[in-house]
Amino acid sequence: MMIIGNGRLVTRSEALPYLDDGAVAIEGNKILAVGKTEEIRKQYPGAEYMDARRRLIMPGMINGHHHYYSTMARGMPNDSPPAMKFSDILKGLWWRLDKQLTLEDVYYSAAIPMVEQIKNGVTTVFDHHASPYAVRGSLAKVVEAADNFGIRSSVCYEVSDRDGEKAASEGIDENVEIIKLAQSRDDDMIKGMFGLHASMTVSDETMKKCVAAMEGLDAGFHVHTAEGIEDVEDSLEKYGKRVVERWNDYGILHPKSIAVHCVHVDDKEIDILADTKVAVVHNPESNMGNAVGCTPAMKMMERGVNVGLGTDGFTFDMFESWKVGNLIHKHVLQDSKVAWGEIPTMLFENNARMANLHFDGQVGKLEEGYYADVILVNYNPPTRMDESNLDGHLLFGVSGRHVETTMVNGKFLMIDRELQNIDEERIYNRARELSDALWKRF
Repeated sequence: MMIIGNGRLVTRSEALPYLDDGAVAIEGNKILAVGKTEEIRKQYPGAEYMDARRRLIMPGMINGHHHYYSTMARGMPNDSPPAMKFSDILKGLWWRLDKQLTLEDVYYSAAIPMVEQIKNGVTTVFDHHASPYAVRGSLAKVVEAADNFGIRSSVCYEVSDRDGEKAASEGIDENVEIIKLAQSRDDDMIKGMFGLHASMTVSDETMKKCVAAMEGLDAGFHVHTAEGIEDVEDSLEKYGKRVVERWNDYGILHPKSIAVHCVHVDDKEIDILADTKVAVVHNPESNMGNAVGCTPAMKMMERGVNVGLGTDGFTFDMFESWKVGNLIHKHVLQDSKVAWGEIPTMLFENNARMANLHFDGQVGKLEEGYYADVILVNYNPPTRMDESNLDGHLLFGVSGRHVETTMVNGKFLMIDRELQNIDEERIYNRARELSDALWKRF
């Protein structure tokens, strides 16, 4: 048993949101109690004690949508013509890159972000994978990395018709197998979903196969939804309906599913998203980088949509995504009043709500019975800090690199910026070797 105390306790719990001198008691992989340091130490006198040294004690961050496979694109030379629209970016970069991935590439493409997530206090991730010429066994490689590095993970393979019938069929099998594998485990560290790329790359015939394959499986779909305007135009031209309507007609949208982006949606579609209780994951940095527009997340939340926050492979730092999300809606709506409360609600409340529909236990708060996913953040407030202004301090004063200690499932993965039982130099050296070879194939 362990107590982490003498810290500024930020629980994200309504019952006890903040204590200036707080502690969390942990037994096994669960939180046993939270409260004032003195009281918790008296309650459990024999527990091992870690002095937080007045750092913030917080729940680990949750990333609602990520792409590990994008790792080896960093710094990569690209001879594709300059992108004039979103589909040019897909064809000229990502759909060229994913075809070159080997199974070893897949492992190290996941290993590097997992190390970075530990360093940035991200403890739970929903990943969306693609490697069309190395489909079978690819999710097992992602799971292997998650097991080795200790990140709580939801994984899926993005089924698509863009690489032919064989790749689509293999993607379906890969999703079904990982869902069943995850359900057979008893550690609650890995869950599977059924991944789809986007409406514009998935035919009706393939959709029917995917839906049939999901019969009897208690899992959700993880799908890109109206990210670029081309996705909407394609759906209207081929099917006479918009993307959200098409997904809904196939039963894709339900509380355990994730509709990613939803940039180009109209009022009718927002009503569908709210009625189906599907989770929408907003990725502000990626949307800005790809110049696809801004998700109408403020309107969605007003209408009752469960909007979470992700990075789409753009960053490992959820504090950074919070900052950008706070800014983009003010800029687009030309309203300085918006996004102050909505973005932290996405990050802390809605991401946790989404995760807790998938994992058997609970994450996202420092509260009795929750998993012990805990981070210590080196932040010394220059002004008064209390429950009324916590988010202002975190928004303007903290980034992922302020995280100094990361615990997942009751296990320390990093202590005082020292990774535990992780040979970072070896991992990065091998990743550079593999990426050099991949770049030659690109």
